[in-house]
Amino acid sequence: MPEPQPRRACTRCGRCCASSTPSLQLQDFRLVNNGMIPRSALYTVRVGELVWDNINQRNIPTNQELIKIKEKEQGTECVFHIPYPSRCTIYPQRPAQCRALKCWDTTEFEEVFIGPKLNRWELISDPLLHGLVREHERRCSYKQLSRLVKEIPEAGEKAVEEIIEVLRFDTGIRPFVASKLGILAEEIDLFFGRPLRTTIAMFGLQVIKEPDGSFFLTVRK
Repeated sequence: MPEPQPRRACTRCGRCCASSTPSLQLQDFRLVNNGMIPRSALYTVRVGELVWDNINQRNIPTNQELIKIKEKEQGTECVFHIPYPSRCTIYPQRPAQCRALKCWDTTEFEEVFIGPKLNRWELISDPLLHGLVREHERRCSYKQLSRLVKEIPEAGEKAVEEIIEVLRFDTGIRPFVASKLGILAEEIDLFFGRPLRTTIAMFGLQVIKEPDGSFFLTVRK
């Protein structure tokens, strides 16, 4: 039997679109700034947060800020992907990583991937929003949260209370900014990253919101 020929073109199987979403490169600024990729479809992965490494196929804490396209709820599939028949709804304006990705040869993707990344600071023009995001980063960084989690065995309730205070600030600033600055609720994760009530799972913890609005911190099941 003849040997199978190596793939040289996309078969539109959709696996890449279903398994993860791209992070944006600096060259993608135009796509966001012109609204070709809506801000409501993006979120920021902040320094220290776990992110999927497409090249090494594992979760790692990122050492640089990233902007990613959102995944569909309860999954890894890109929000712009339609599975049947497989197609991308923003294909002509797809990000640089998507343009470079060839599953049969990752050379071009790897070259693009190591290039400069787009971050939220390039997309914030309002000085008030800029200041609020800076204050949030100062009080709710993953470095700060990691330090407090490590202190729980010795500091006990004191460390837990400080973590809850961080969570309370992160939760409260989001609707406040959306209301005061007229920002769509769907765009908040771009400016402040994903809610800590969700991402705290990376530390093996989970947050339960009580009926009275208070938070209860426990070990993740």
